[in-house]
Amino acid sequence: MKYKGYLIDLDGTMYLGKEPIPAASRFIKRLQENKIPYLFVTNNSSKTQKEVADNLIQNFGVQTAEDEVYTSSLATADYLTSLGGGKKVYIIGETGIRRALKNAGFVEDETNPDYVVVGLDRQVTYQDFETATLAIQKGARFIATNKDTNLPSDKGMVPGAGSLVALLIASTRVQPTFIGKPEAIIMEAATKTIGLTKEEVIMVGDNYETDILAGINNDVDTLLVLTGFTSLKDLEHVEQQPTYLLNSLDEWVF
Repeated sequence: MKYKGYLIDLDGTMYLGKEPIPAASRFIKRLQENKIPYLFVTNNSSKTQKEVADNLIQNFGVQTAEDEVYTSSLATADYLTSLGGGKKVYIIGETGIRRALKNAGFVEDETNPDYVVVGLDRQVTYQDFETATLAIQKGARFIATNKDTNLPSDKGMVPGAGSLVALLIASTRVQPTFIGKPEAIIMEAATKTIGLTKEEVIMVGDNYETDILAGINNDVDTLLVLTGFTSLKDLEHVEQQPTYLLNSLDEWVF
């Protein structure tokens, strides 16, 4: 089947930690040569679009533009804008989420925010969690960029945004609205951004729990590449299989 557009994961699909996946740059080049639009869809809220694109270009030989990147930060900003509510936010997060919300017209407020937004934050303190907990208890709406509890690193699997979110769930007994994969919010926003319907795109990724379930749960075909998180053994335990399964992106035929 010919797809008109591709939604593509990053870590584990385009690269593995700091290591390039050679087939990835060839895959993007083939998309470009065939004039097929694509959008990198990432749960990483810590980096801006430009930072993600620059990282791909400089470190992994993937030539791309920043408007071909859609992060959970952008999806969060778009979602909060669509609600049409207040513009005050308390943020636990890094540059990506702070910049996206600021660009969308939101202002940071510690005392009486309309929303508490939580993403990956490697400098977070107890005081930050205390402020967020009290704001949620007072009625601020709890928003989480993504569920990922761990991130791959050269040290091993380190805590991700989902681990920070879990602390606040425990301290507030409030469940947040999650934005990133596998949620519908980011998938609907990504298809809108690429300008195609769900039937016209395919989700490409290495992680069954995020990338593939994002497709399965939202009626988007999926391509699982075995270069990252999910192994063949893992697939033995799941009922709904990806639409396509490859060892390498080099095997994909447009």
